[in-house]
Amino acid sequence: MIIISGAGIAGLSLGLTCHQLGIPFQIFEKAQQLEPLGVGINIQPTAVRELEAMGLLKELETIGVKTRELAFFTKRGLEIWSEPRGLEAGYNYPQFSVHRGKLQMLLYRALIKRCGRDIVKLGCKITETKTKGNKISISVIDQTNKLSKVEANLCIAADGINSTLREQMYPDEGSPRWEGVILWRGTSKSKPFRTGATMAMIGHATQRIVAYPISPPDRTGNVIINWICERKLENTNSTHENDWNKSVEYNKFLPYFKNWSYDWFDFPKMVQSSSKVLEYPMVDRDPVDNWVNGLTLLIGDAAHPAYPTGSNGGTQAILDARNLGRALIELGATEAAIIKFQERTLEGSNRIVLANRESGPDAILQVVEERCGGTFDTLDTVITRTELSEHSAKFKSLVGLSVEQFNKQPSILGAYL
Repeated sequence: MIIISGAGIAGLSLGLTCHQLGIPFQIFEKAQQLEPLGVGINIQPTAVRELEAMGLLKELETIGVKTRELAFFTKRGLEIWSEPRGLEAGYNYPQFSVHRGKLQMLLYRALIKRCGRDIVKLGCKITETKTKGNKISISVIDQTNKLSKVEANLCIAADGINSTLREQMYPDEGSPRWEGVILWRGTSKSKPFRTGATMAMIGHATQRIVAYPISPPDRTGNVIINWICERKLENTNSTHENDWNKSVEYNKFLPYFKNWSYDWFDFPKMVQSSSKVLEYPMVDRDPVDNWVNGLTLLIGDAAHPAYPTGSNGGTQAILDARNLGRALIELGATEAAIIKFQERTLEGSNRIVLANRESGPDAILQVVEERCGGTFDTLDTVITRTELSEHSAKFKSLVGLSVEQFNKQPSILGAYL
């Protein structure tokens, strides 16, 4: 028996994987009910291939948009670089832009349909684990504050960036690492821009916008645009509450972006048409060299939370679940399996965390900002196409998105299904 702490993308993906492989499991989730919280995320082809192997691709197509283009612009709205994404780039699988909460609920519905509603125990928080020989004792507090003990072969901590079980492993780590950047996020209905399925990144390192559609067009031709803007505070020594659901008025930040309106994209108008704006800090944690504590293993954001600049958070959560499934089939629900999983994935995941601190694929925005202040007559006088192409290829290689490399590989569990 495997116990999973957390019913987010990582925990639910692992549950679906265990069911697919015939491995007994149980999920405990502290929320009393699951709701489609959050805004837009991107799922890369590497994870879409795994979702297809789980039998979820058709449902994913009903809730997401197949991303066609990634494009970078200066704060003046001038194009720096664009490249095709997903199927348009030659991958055998698409990239999807999707509402995070809708993806989570898709995974949840699929899991309870296949395993029954009791497979996810809601209102139950895992607070502590203790390894005793080849078994692990797990302390669970339910919504009535009743404490119970559960024994299992393994406990998998998929309980997010504020993981209780990571804190047990690293008691002196403290709060997530914040370097002074605040994010504001929302959605609004708008006419699509450029290809209709473009992810646009605008600005530079200390102030930027990301926007992309997360729904197909409605009858009027409008789509739901997920937008994010960020700004680095001048006083980076100040603190900021670690709250992902704090609602604020747009006049708190929109003055900083009041001139960021172009003939192809009007950001102030988009923000003003949003029904709700969320504010939260852009945080991660320092990479660690161990995710294993006895028979407990960290995965997903509990193991390697990264800045949301490389569009890899949800993708890495799904890949963790599938890679762990591979180790479990090879070595059983044992300490050897979770150690093997760590050996295969820790170094690569930590590299992504560090790369995203350098702004991930959009680091090129700051290069152009420093060279010309966001204004140019001819791009070639600022940066060469070769430099732009090499930067793009370097990040793709880092996260396993080289087209040729990816298309040669089967799904992670292809040999076992």
